[in-house]
Amino acid sequence: MSDGDKIGCDNHEDALVPVEVWPELERAECLARGAALKWASGVFCRPEHLERLGQYRKRESQRTTSIQSRLKSVVQSYLEGVDWGLGQLREARAELREVSCDLHKARLETSKNSDEVTTLETLREVSLNHRQLLAAVSNLPRLYKVRSMVLETERLVESRRLLEAHARLMELERWQDEVLLQLQGPKGPSGTGIASADEELVLNYFSGVGRLVDALAKELWAVIGSGLSLSHQNPTPFVSAVRIVEREEALDEFFLEERRSASGHNRPMPPGRPRCWRKHFFEVLEEAVSSRFRSVSYLHTRGPGLASHLSALQHGIMGDLSTVRNLLEQCVPPHYHITRAYLRSCHQFLQTHLGLVTGWELESGEIFAVLNWVLHIYNSSEMMGDPDLVPELQIEDLGPLISQEGIEQLQNKYVQKVRKSVSEWMHKALEVELTDWQRDQEPDIDHEGCYHTSLPTIITQMLEENARVALMISEALRNQTILMGLYEMENLLSRFRGAIIEFGKENHRNATTNSNKFYLHYLLACISNCIILKTSAECLQQQLCSFPSNRFSRVPPGPLAALDRAVRKACRLVMDHLLFELQPHLQGLLCRTWLVQEDVTPKMCEVLERHCELYNRVRQPCRQRLKEECQRLIVVEYVRTLMQKRLVCRSNDERCQLAQRLAQDAQQLRDHFQSMEIDGTIGEVNPTALILALADLINLKDPSMLTLEISELVTKYPDISEEHVSVLLDVRGDVPKDVRGSVLDFLEQSAPPLPPGYRPIFSEILVPSSSMPFCLPNAKCT
Repeated sequence: MSDGDKIGCDNHEDALVPVEVWPELERAECLARGAALKWASGVFCRPEHLERLGQYRKRESQRTTSIQSRLKSVVQSYLEGVDWGLGQLREARAELREVSCDLHKARLETSKNSDEVTTLETLREVSLNHRQLLAAVSNLPRLYKVRSMVLETERLVESRRLLEAHARLMELERWQDEVLLQLQGPKGPSGTGIASADEELVLNYFSGVGRLVDALAKELWAVIGSGLSLSHQNPTPFVSAVRIVEREEALDEFFLEERRSASGHNRPMPPGRPRCWRKHFFEVLEEAVSSRFRSVSYLHTRGPGLASHLSALQHGIMGDLSTVRNLLEQCVPPHYHITRAYLRSCHQFLQTHLGLVTGWELESGEIFAVLNWVLHIYNSSEMMGDPDLVPELQIEDLGPLISQEGIEQLQNKYVQKVRKSVSEWMHKALEVELTDWQRDQEPDIDHEGCYHTSLPTIITQMLEENARVALMISEALRNQTILMGLYEMENLLSRFRGAIIEFGKENHRNATTNSNKFYLHYLLACISNCIILKTSAECLQQQLCSFPSNRFSRVPPGPLAALDRAVRKACRLVMDHLLFELQPHLQGLLCRTWLVQEDVTPKMCEVLERHCELYNRVRQPCRQRLKEECQRLIVVEYVRTLMQKRLVCRSNDERCQLAQRLAQDAQQLRDHFQSMEIDGTIGEVNPTALILALADLINLKDPSMLTLEISELVTKYPDISEEHVSVLLDVRGDVPKDVRGSVLDFLEQSAPPLPPGYRPIFSEILVPSSSMPFCLPNAKCT
């Protein structure tokens, strides 16, 4: 068939077979047409643009030609790569055929030589048996001597001739290794090695060697464990034991090195190797140290004997250290660093032992002994802080005897135990204080002439002593102890204040019988006690504040505030007692008989003088405070009596007489206070000046001037109310309604604010409610 016919046939077949069109091709053609139309519509949007149609056609034709040429070059390069790859595959197939033929020839040669290999296996077995028989014949003299040498070596071990025993043992082990090596032969592709049954037979025959090793090791460790005692008597056994350890260490290193080498790579280690006796030497030393010190007063460790036990540990360790440094170091090689090893063993034993001790339920004294020993004695120059020992003992590597967390837990336990003790002592001291209050004699007087009891001395000495003892451990523990003491002082003062209140109630109940005639004296002693405790608390707080690193774990205690509350309550009870004794005399004031009798105020002054003399038994500043409160109390009660309207003036003469008596009483009170060295002013206002001001108000001749007079009174005493002024106008008895109304209106409009630092006085004076005449006596107002 001609080429034309073939082409025609091909075309005919193509015409019969439907041409498959790829959907991606159709989509690409559509996108291209769309893009072309979009571009053409944008370029030829006007008729005049059609003039450049030829230019666009030529440019696009050139671009199309360029793209077609690039495509042809890419297809050409791709076809060349495919052709090269096909050539490589053909070459690989030819090479694989050659290798397959060679392997087939090798397989045929191997099958021809199989009979010869079987013959060689038989020869190998015969050779192995011959070698084993030769080894057995050559070693018969040694084998006959094994049992006798084992018995002789056992006798040498029992008599502690350790070096000779070890020499015999080494010879026996050498025989055993040679027999095993000769029977075994070299292992590898051409050798099968010794059978396990033969190896077991040899090991059973030399089983006495293993027993000798164990017996010798037992004697060695016994000698090494008692090395400290032997060094004083006869160090020869210890030296012999060290030499044996070094021999065994050298043998271990030799066999390991031979096994690592190329020539002995397949040689097995002898039975029981490596023994690592040097490592076990230090383990035995560590166990000997633990056993030695566990017996030091161990039965008396708990309880009061703990401090003695720690002291015994210290002396035992330092004594043994002297032996190790002066004797044992001469018996061992330098690379043993025997002193360092002993120190490490002691340190590890103490870590374990103190961990056990701190797990007990220790009392405060025992905890103090442990903390002091761990933090101060152990690291001092008397023990591990010795300059000669510092290079040997690396505490940083070994760690502390007790971890920081353990130290903090011990300190917290110590503070808790001390707190319990302090609380009990404070409770007992308060009970003694309450018993002293019932004594039928006045309190003790100190060198300054002030009342006091034993309570502040007990509390102060207790807290200061605990802080001093805690400081021997650390500043942090001292701060914790001080903080605890301040909390307990605050609790004590709360109970103390409650006891003062109960003391006052009991005295009030027994006021008629006067069962406790020294009631006031002990109240004053309580105030002095609080001042002493305040000084102690401030000193403790200053010690806390002097360390900025101190941080309170919770709200800091407030003993000063509790002290202030207790002092205020005691002072209030003192003033209540003064008021109780003044009450009979206050009943006689500001009545018509009082106008003619002049003995009431002097009697009041006598009571005040007696009280103020007792106030001199109180420490400053409460001494002055009590006197000032006494002055204020008498003025307030005097004015309160005036406000009760016992005396209402009916004429100018009565008003003049009343004003004169008020001025006379005010002057007497002022002179009396000055004679008792009481400052006449509280803040910027003189309390007795109030009585003079009221006298001037009552003595005013012209009622129309009352507004001006009361305005001055309001300026000096801005807390005066309308009710107070109304009562004063009633006492005058001559104020018209219009003047009264204008005065009250003025008060209502003015009402000045209280100036800073002013202490109200009229606020403490209640005005009795006036009766309403227009209400029925027995009916309620609606």
